[in-house]
Amino acid sequence: MLVRDTRQVARDLQSWIATADPRSTSAGIDYEQTYDNLYTVNMTFSVTSTQYTQIEEYLAGYAQQHGGTLASLHESVQDMTNDYIDTQSRLTNLRGEQQRLLTLLSNTTNLGDIIAVESQLTNVEGQIEDIEAHLNALKNQTTFYTVTIGLQPITPIAPPPSSTPWSLGQVLHDSWSAALGFGQGLATLLIWLGVFCIYLIPVALVGWFVWRRVHPKLA
Repeated sequence: MLVRDTRQVARDLQSWIATADPRSTSAGIDYEQTYDNLYTVNMTFSVTSTQYTQIEEYLAGYAQQHGGTLASLHESVQDMTNDYIDTQSRLTNLRGEQQRLLTLLSNTTNLGDIIAVESQLTNVEGQIEDIEAHLNALKNQTTFYTVTIGLQPITPIAPPPSSTPWSLGQVLHDSWSAALGFGQGLATLLIWLGVFCIYLIPVALVGWFVWRRVHPKLA
């Protein structure tokens, strides 16, 4: 969103989301200064699935209703159905394996067999704990949605530079400055030529003398 006061809008949205969805949680708010007393704000919330539609509609219309602009709106939905079903199936199979090992353990008297069965049972129970944790995570993902809000300040437009009225005095001043600069450059060139003449004149004389020797009839 493009808004005038990003910090105030961030406080307003945070308060509104907390009121609309008491079970929502904030994953953090980041402030980054871009201009003098202007900030870019990024906010992330976890909201319940039952309140998501209301929150999404409110955020989509917030900028326009408060003198701002909605720059972009992106919604991503991930289907967790297949993963949830596969995980449930694996959990059912592991619990069946756990029950089989418990039955085998209760009917085993050999110490070596008992150790082997207990080792397998420990491995299966560890897998069951991991899968149950994964199932809980999937349930949370289907219960809560992640909402990310980016706020950017509307930068003030600088006024166009005022045009300077035509002034005879300013024109004379500028032309005199240009003429003075040209005169200084010309004087500098003449001084350089005068100094280097101590080298140019002997070279020119030697060249003229050689030319006369080579072309005596033309001299």
